Amino acid sequence: MAKEWILNQAMNRWGLNKKKSVGPVSELIRKCAPRKLKDWEKYYYEKAYPREYLEELGRKLYVKITEVIQYEVTEVTEEDCINYLKDVVINRTFDGYQTEIQTIYGQLQNIIGVPIKPAPDEWDRLYNVDFFIEINGKHLGLQIKPITFEHTFEDYKLREMQETTHLKFQKKFGGKVFIVFSVKVGDKKMIKNTDVIEEIRNEIEKLRK
Repeated sequence: MAKEWILNQAMNRWGLNKKKSVGPVSELIRKCAPRKLKDWEKYYYEKAYPREYLEELGRKLYVKITEVIQYEVTEVTEEDCINYLKDVVINRTFDGYQTEIQTIYGQLQNIIGVPIKPAPDEWDRLYNVDFFIEINGKHLGLQIKPITFEHTFEDYKLREMQETTHLKFQKKFGGKVFIVFSVKVGDKKMIKNTDVIEEIRNEIEKLRK
């Protein structure tokens, strides 16, 4: 397993399994439509590259692993490992969290002060719901939609609110589904229809009673 991982990582790193190195293998095997492995092997060597070419690529892979990677491994110190682990656990986790709260649902969660959870995959298909808020065993749904062009906002909003899937969600889980429209301002996403925030708050209070 460890050997295969090393081979796979090195092969991917230097692109030795890419189209530019070994040809369009997916396309070739469909053209060949082989019944046996030997049929495909013969076809590849005749139509793409000869056996010697793949052997040469294998030797190249061997050099990369035994010379380049081995040299790089010897350059890694104990301090490098300690610093890297700290960076992943502390710095990158914090950066990821900061990115998360800058998203639409992150902004909304900070504003309304209640946890917002990602919806199960089937909810997206059945109810057009991306996130949900749980209150007293009931659920309030959220659907986040990006707005690309300003002039499409009202038409787009109207179409989405007419979807019957949100009514199905409300009947099953007790809470309404609210559409939160996002618009990109510079590098940040912002809530376009800020009036929805008060509507969500009202629904939360309703479910709490």
